[in-house]
Amino acid sequence: MGMKQAVRPALIFIYFSATERDTMTLFEDVIITDSIEIDATPEKIFTFLTGIVDDESYRAWHNEDHVSFRWVKGQPWTEGAVMRAQEYLHGKLHKFKFKITKIVPYRHIEYAPTSRFMRKFFPKSEFILEAKGEKCIFKASGIYRVGWIGKKFFMKAIEEGLVSVRKHMKEEGENLKRIIEAK
Repeated sequence: MGMKQAVRPALIFIYFSATERDTMTLFEDVIITDSIEIDATPEKIFTFLTGIVDDESYRAWHNEDHVSFRWVKGQPWTEGAVMRAQEYLHGKLHKFKFKITKIVPYRHIEYAPTSRFMRKFFPKSEFILEAKGEKCIFKASGIYRVGWIGKKFFMKAIEEGLVSVRKHMKEEGENLKRIIEAK
């Protein structure tokens, strides 16, 4: 008498882009942003950000959460360059590998995970620098995709994660302001 093998259900992730005529999508974009006015030019802030090239310069920005940083491919802060970073979010160490997808000197830095799978859930993050007279508005944002399955079964964990990211983003802006204005 042969043993029956258990049938395992397959979990399939499918992403549909939302259009006006869609009534239901599997994923919803959640955009997290934080902005802060800094008494400095966009050039000064851009120079600070693009000066992040190693662990020491990365930790200088957020010494409580930032752990390590290095460039693994290409020239730092150029389109196509790849970086690895480790930082704490909600008390847990996270390892990231990002690719610079767009850079406009003194105005805009955009980056995304190198993994196609991860880009489905975290398509991009960016820093935008907007001149405002003698000052600058530094805006950080990230797009996160939340699926209906996650919202139904894991909403508390998702919300805790998003709250942690918002907090970290705000702290980075405040630290940037403090560092730049002290120079």
